[in-house]
Amino acid sequence: MEQKQKGILVVFSGFSGSGKGTVMQELMRLYAKDYALSVSATTRQPRAQEEDGREYFFKTREEFEKMIEKNELIEYALYVENYYGTPKAYVEEQLAAGRDVILEIEIQGAKKIKEMFPDALLLFVAPKDARTLRERLILRGTESAEVIEARLCRAFEEALGMEAYDYLVINDELMECVKEVHSIIRSEHRKISRNQGFVEKIRDELKFFQKENEI
Repeated sequence: MEQKQKGILVVFSGFSGSGKGTVMQELMRLYAKDYALSVSATTRQPRAQEEDGREYFFKTREEFEKMIEKNELIEYALYVENYYGTPKAYVEEQLAAGRDVILEIEIQGAKKIKEMFPDALLLFVAPKDARTLRERLILRGTESAEVIEARLCRAFEEALGMEAYDYLVINDELMECVKEVHSIIRSEHRKISRNQGFVEKIRDELKFFQKENEI
């Protein structure tokens, strides 16, 4: 019986306004059986309609700090007086079950993930050009001109780290982008480095035939 292949840890990053969140939502909608969306842990209070283990794993500050001490988080940060982090056990369980786990995090977090999981697949989502990015931020209608300019300055800083990623995905047409992301991840499963078990197995089988021919 063929051993089930381990899942791939997929990191999604991109500029604010690149549409990476929408791409991820559509990916989960179309291919829900293939992917697991990583659930973060947090010390903030649950909002209305939120459930523990669905939107977040809700923890007390003491519980979260114990997770830090026990090295149970892949990465974490303190934001507006609350902790947020990615539980290692959840990710490892999903990967072992053969599901590809998706993390939506920024560049610094992505680099930490790559250090801890060298086989992680890093995807960077971007619009077709900077003008499109600016237009998308303006069309949101949720932020002031100052905030938009700050996000564009941050995007320039993020662009300096794009070489750390494995693939660039241009989000111009949403569904084309979603299909491309899915295709990249599927192709990644066929890499020789991820199929050493099969390689060794077929070598052993062929060696048996070779010995038969030598008799």
